[in-house]
Amino acid sequence: MAVSIRLKRVGTKNVPVFRIVVADSRSPRDGRFIENIGTYDPNKLENNSQINLERVEFWVGRGAQMSDTVSSIYKKLKKAQPQQA
Repeated sequence: MAVSIRLKRVGTKNVPVFRIVVADSRSPRDGRFIENIGTYDPNKLENNSQINLERVEFWVGRGAQMSDTVSSIYKKLKKAQPQQA
């Protein structure tokens, strides 16, 4: 089973809001998913995304592939996260 980390649209018409989900790559965009790991609101200017970084790392370690958009969001959040000693 090929697993991907991608966006699932849940917003209404002209008001897009997305959930970041782990899903089987064969399932439709807004269909079944394995786990909900975050949200993304493109209408906000700041703090427009939230991701559980530990779960992303868990799923990537298990072989999940991130979509381009999720990868970009993940990199921005990882960079903004304070470095731990």
